[in-house]
Amino acid sequence: MLASNVKGVKNGYPLRIEATTVETKTADFNPEFLKRMFPKLEWKAFCEASAALGEKGLPAQVSPETLEDEEFLKAFHHSLLELHVEEGALICPETGRKFPVNKGIPNMLLNEDEC
Repeated sequence: MLASNVKGVKNGYPLRIEATTVETKTADFNPEFLKRMFPKLEWKAFCEASAALGEKGLPAQVSPETLEDEEFLKAFHHSLLELHVEEGALICPETGRKFPVNKGIPNMLLNEDEC
């Protein structure tokens, strides 16, 4: 996930999502990929991001047994691979600085005074 790199920011992660347009795009379901990807995520931040996009079905805690549950894996797959922020902003938790997202691309470029 992305973090704010504005000069002086100590707590720039995780960026909050403010989505005005979210699209769902179908992706192939691959349970093994999801199981390998899971340990690389900070689950709490992922759940918050997913909730910001309107998805409320992910559990707060995940055990190794949960990773064998196909319904969980489908919900995880949907949030991770099928939800796309097309328009909106990523917001620094410390400064409130908004990084715009246009056509699915976040603009993380800093102004000269922020470097």
